[in-house]
Parts: sequence; C-alpha cells; structure tokens
Amino acid sequence: MTRLVLAFALGAGWSAAAWLSARALFGAPVFARRNVRGVEVPVGVGILAIFGAVAADATLAFLDAVSGQQRAHALERAAWPSILVVAVGFALLGIVDDLAGDHGDKGFRGHLRALAKGRLTTGSLKLVGGGLVALAAVGGVTTGAGRLLLGAAVVALAANAANLFDRAPGRAAKVSSVAAIALAATASASERPVVIGVAAVVGGVAGLVAFDLREHLMLGDAGANPLGAVLGLGVVLTTGITPQIVVLVGLVALNLAGERISFGALIDRTGPLRALDRAGRRPL
Repeated sequence: MTRLVLAFALGAGWSAAAWLSARALFGAPVFARRNVRGVEVPVGVGILAIFGAVAADATLAFLDAVSGQQRAHALERAAWPSILVVAVGFALLGIVDDLAGDHGDKGFRGHLRALAKGRLTTGSLKLVGGGLVALAAVGGVTTGAGRLLLGAAVVALAANAANLFDRAPGRAAKVSSVAAIALAATASASERPVVIGVAAVVGGVAGLVAFDLREHLMLGDAGANPLGAVLGLGVVLTTGITPQIVVLVGLVALNLAGERISFGALIDRTGPLRALDRAGRRPL
C-alpha cells in the first residue's frame, strides 16, 4: 500500500509541477476553449497528467536502481509497459480530438456513419485507434483470443465512459477517483503491485484537479480518455473473466445511456450527486 501511495503522490507532484511550468505554453490560442460557464480556458492539459505518470515511473525506476530493489518490484515493472502504452496512446488520440475535433458527428453512431462514408473524423480516429491501443496493451498481459478481446473491450469502453463525464470541472476526476478507490480496495495484496502504474496515472490527474476546479484548465480528452482506459486496464490486470464480463456489461450500458441521456442533467436532478459534483467548483 505504501508503494501505491508513493506512486500516486509522485504522479500528482510531477503533473502539478508540469502545469505550473507550462501555463504560458498552454496560453497559446490553439488551446483556447470555452467551458460550461463560458469561461475561456486551455483544453488538453490532461496530457500533463500522463507526463506525471511517466515521470513517476522514471522516479520509481531510479529509486529502485539506487536501492538495489529492482528484483523486489519485478511484478510491478512487468505491468508498467502495458499501462504506459494505454496512457500515452489514448492521451495522443485525445489531444488530436481536443485540438482538431469539429464535434459535428457525435456518439458511436455518428462516427461510424462518417467512417462508412469514407470520412475519418477525430472521433472515429479515437474509436479505431483506441481499439488498437487497447489490443496492443492487453496483449502484453493476457493470453487467448477471447480474453484479449474481452480485456480490450473493457479498456476501450472505460476510456469512452470517462470522457462522457468530462463535461464540468472536476467531474471526470471525481468519478474516476471512486472507481480507483474501488479497484485498490478489491485488489488483493499480491495484485496491488500490478496497479501501481494505475495509481500514478490517477495521481497525475489528481495533481491537476485543484486547477481544473478553479477553471484554470480543462483535462479534455487528452486526460479523460487515458484515465478511463488505465482504470479499465486495472480491472483486466486484477480480475478474472467473470468480473470482466460484469464490468463490460456495465460499461456497455453506460456508453449506450450516454448516447441518449445527459449525465450532467441526471446529476443535477439527484441531490447527493449534485452536491458532490459541485464540491470545490465555482457557482454556475
């Protein structure tokens, strides 16, 4: 558990430091977007959360080398490549959508219709590219075609599910934090080393939450997509087929619901959820 907390803290510290150093860079007009309150803020800053996670991994690797603990953390190191493939891959796909997406085609159906007409939207690029990234990452931690497809589906749909909640400051981070706590709580002591990379990514996002709530930045798809995808990979790393099927059914239902209803409107109509959602945010 100490190692999990350390990875989380390193991810948070590195991403917060990166934002404080890179605010001028994200002040360029190409990043400017209006949020839910009409305030102009830079989008795509969530990519710094992934920088924080990579920096956390580098820090842990260096500390292990200095202390001679590399063999002791061999199980953790084995999971890091797949976690980084998911985090970096979905972050890159997300930043393209943040900066170049016209959002004229919405939802799975809209992007698939565009793809059927031979038109590649940024959303369909995420759809196809995200599936390939998920397959590549899960292929490094599982065996068998069935388990590969199941795990990749969990990762890809978790990425999109997190994006559905990225509609208000801090919302995606809050929802994902609940999922991360559940993942850490259900993982056995022997499984926790393989989700230390997940903790670093969640920490990377946590390092930006205070700035997100103050409307200094937007995570964007570059932050929400990899956050959800990495949590999905955490499920694949720590559970068997039956729990993954249950999670997959839940994610399918969530994604289909997101095509038809507004989660923001649902949250606003539910007192406890509304209070949690607005905690720390500026009044509407």
